[in-house]
Amino acid sequence: MTRTTRRLVRPLGAGIVIAGLASGPAGAVVGGAEVPAGSAVMVLSSNGSLCTGVVLAPDAVLTAGHCAAPNLEQRVHYRDEAGQPVLAELKARAVHPAYDAGAIAGRRRSIDLALVRTAAPLPARLAPATLSAAMPRAGASLDLAGYGAAKPGDPRSTGTFRSVALPVVEPHGPSRILVWLRAAGARAGACAGDSGGPITSAGGAVVAVSAWIGGACGGLTQGVLLGPQRAWIDRTLGGWGLAARWQD
Repeated sequence: MTRTTRRLVRPLGAGIVIAGLASGPAGAVVGGAEVPAGSAVMVLSSNGSLCTGVVLAPDAVLTAGHCAAPNLEQRVHYRDEAGQPVLAELKARAVHPAYDAGAIAGRRRSIDLALVRTAAPLPARLAPATLSAAMPRAGASLDLAGYGAAKPGDPRSTGTFRSVALPVVEPHGPSRILVWLRAAGARAGACAGDSGGPITSAGGAVVAVSAWIGGACGGLTQGVLLGPQRAWIDRTLGGWGLAARWQD
């Protein structure tokens, strides 16, 4: 990891976050285009930070581990049929046992994943995503999406779900845990607020979730592959009486 590696949490005051989200279309994902949110929601923390999450069951959301800090309260954010913001309370959360909050500074391996469970079911229109255990290699094209900033340092550019197609790169050789994405030309990629966002294959199945960027927004983006963590995902959801949808 480089010294410029940064997580994709978007730190904002809680009031600023909600005001910005309620004001209408903004931006997210540097170089991306607005797309339907589908199975994506936002995960907001009591310190004002913003992350993206992926619905896996009517009341379960997958996100990045650093988006579910145990010393903070989280809420799942979505919009109702009238377009008004809703903050859903949680009744459970599980951070991957191999998540290491100090991994970036210490250059250690970390499985940056968490599952949160809402106290009440989410709207049916937020259909659970399909997950994939695929292991994409260099040159493959994946879609990176999230609610993060389209303009670095501009909190008003968060809150719209956007996506960009990026090629897989292997700066450290093939990995059985992580995937890296980087645009070949113009700057494009994840930014603050995109942590926990889906990284999908051409068929739409989620193969990884975003975890951090190396350097400035739109640079090298790292995601945590879901296939190697399938046992933990299935075991955690099973303990809640739920199950994820995996692509055969």
